[in-house]
Amino acid sequence: MPHNPVPQGALDPRERHFLMPTRVLWTSGAGVEHPEALLADDDTACILRPTKGASEHPAILLDFGSELHGGLRLDVPAIKPHQPGRLRVRFGESASEAMGTPNQDHAIHDTEILVATMGHTEVGCTGFRFARVDLLEPEAIVNLRAAKAVFLYRNLEYHGNFECDDERLNRVWSTGAYTVHLCMQDFVWDGIKRDRWVWIGDLHPEAQVISTVFGEHPIVPASLDQLRDRTPLPGWMNGISSYSLWWILLHRDWYRYHGNLSYLREQRAYLLGLLDRVAATVDIEGMEHLDGRRFLEWPTSEDPVAMDAGLQALVTLSLQGGAWLCEVLGEKGAASRFRAVAERASRYRRAPTPAKQANALAVLAGMCGAEETNRAILAVDPHRGLSTFYGYYVLQARAMAGDTQGCLDLLRAYWGGMLDLGATTFWEGFDLDWTPNATRIDELPIPGRPDIHADFGNWCYQGLRHSLCHGWAAGPTAWLTEHVLGLSPATPGFARLTVAPHLGDLQWARGTLPTPKGLITVEHERRSDGSVNSKVTAPEGVVGS
Repeated sequence: MPHNPVPQGALDPRERHFLMPTRVLWTSGAGVEHPEALLADDDTACILRPTKGASEHPAILLDFGSELHGGLRLDVPAIKPHQPGRLRVRFGESASEAMGTPNQDHAIHDTEILVATMGHTEVGCTGFRFARVDLLEPEAIVNLRAAKAVFLYRNLEYHGNFECDDERLNRVWSTGAYTVHLCMQDFVWDGIKRDRWVWIGDLHPEAQVISTVFGEHPIVPASLDQLRDRTPLPGWMNGISSYSLWWILLHRDWYRYHGNLSYLREQRAYLLGLLDRVAATVDIEGMEHLDGRRFLEWPTSEDPVAMDAGLQALVTLSLQGGAWLCEVLGEKGAASRFRAVAERASRYRRAPTPAKQANALAVLAGMCGAEETNRAILAVDPHRGLSTFYGYYVLQARAMAGDTQGCLDLLRAYWGGMLDLGATTFWEGFDLDWTPNATRIDELPIPGRPDIHADFGNWCYQGLRHSLCHGWAAGPTAWLTEHVLGLSPATPGFARLTVAPHLGDLQWARGTLPTPKGLITVEHERRSDGSVNSKVTAPEGVVGS
């Protein structure tokens, strides 16, 4: 048998596709000839030629039409004189970013490279939609035959889908699905432009979307296990106490949706140790005392009252979920112990706060009434005081209050507000107060008008550092399937199925949900008397409830 000279290693589960730009958004004018050639996959070339006396380099800005992850391949058939040419390449999730000075701290978005004549040169590995190429050589003429995006992604089938009579909501669902799809790289990243590792708190809404769209994909267990193995107890995952709580809730919901008992059993030792660690932070009165970094999410990070209330609810939720998992694992004594601590924590009341995030968690933990909290706090000025991350839990709490219509209106206004500004993926942060007269991300900056990317953001996502593809913002995709289509597991792994549609002002909705037993298909239509006619097709072995 012949020797295989190729070194053997782990295969990359991702594929590479070459994408053509969809338009030339800008050229520097002088020194750029035939820019439209880059939109055609043929032998014509765009020529970058230095111009004496010009105030700027020959440059071109390309738009690839939607957010993607990868880099740029430059096809250069000729350079005069016959020597390497020096180019500057800038990537941007917005046109403004590619035209400015992009942030460089986690991935390189702005670099100078040498390109070879009669060759292909690849550059970059980041999240982007726009790429700007400048010729820096004062004497060289570069023929640029192609500037193709190298799209690096997992080629996955969308098993779940959602459609209704409101196209704006359809776009919200599909944009959330695509956002998380792009974040499914080697592990589930929180964003493709900047933080290229697993943030376990951010992973919870992402995992819910993956269950909704792709089913039981192994990337979620791999991401959960990576943080577990890198965080020996008594440490907190990512150095944040609340993020270890999300690890417990992730396992609760992953088991609910997929019923994989063998995988859950692999977590037994760590789960029990972590629950002991969490329970030890709850005093005799029920007050939590989480140590380490106290954090929910950025908009409440400077509000200790909101943070205390939110962490009290999150500790309660994690102990409740952990007690249930202990029961599943046959650890009845541990289940009883953690349930008692959860009950004690649920009765303790921190100082009241108007923060929607903390109140939403309290509703989910059963610490306050859903309808009353929705009426007094969550539905008041509903578009303010939100975050793209915790907005998902606000939606969940409002659904518990029966406020489907308020949730649909919030989806249209808040997540739809990003779509109105050119988003093809959902953002790390967003505030509707940023939007008046602001330029879209697919427009060049306009003097005198706010720049939606460069001029806004806060905390860790100020200005161009702001990630415009962030998986924690995609929760509405899971929410629409669970609450509008009304599909959720009544028992782990969908042995029994709950079908409880809530259409609000919609006339019809239909879609699919992948389960371990196969694909569930539903169609809901409003009758003339206001009732809903539902048709459900479920795999063999799935019982409705």
